Amino acid sequence: QVHLVESGGGSVQAGGSLTPACKISGNANYIAWFRQVVDKEREGVAGIATAGDTPTTYSDSAEGRFTISLDNGNKLLYLQMNTLNPEDTAMYYCAADVEGVTRHRFLRFERVYLLPGDFAYWGQGTQVTVTS
Repeated sequence: QVHLVESGGGSVQAGGSLTPACKISGNANYIAWFRQVVDKEREGVAGIATAGDTPTTYSDSAEGRFTISLDNGNKLLYLQMNTLNPEDTAMYYCAADVEGVTRHRFLRFERVYLLPGDFAYWGQGTQVTVTS
């Protein structure tokens, strides 16, 4: 059983920064940040392995602006988001893959995919709003 609690969302002007956090209870193989806008599909933003060799990954829109990091000792997951723009406005969720599905898919396809169905546990989300 894994329990995830996000915090640190908020409202910021375009060009600003936010760093939401996710407190993790329990053990997971791979953890990730997703985001979702109303009436759109949930989108993988960034993911990181808790141990092992599955690579850290970013979506195209996050690459170069966002940094995912994991404080294993305190079981905290962060998403440092810089140079935010209004298109980043969404509910941000952290999610845990406990079965190793992400790793198995990486070993097969040599690429990390962030697929919502691979993540069995989800937090309640934290809203990020970027104003122009």
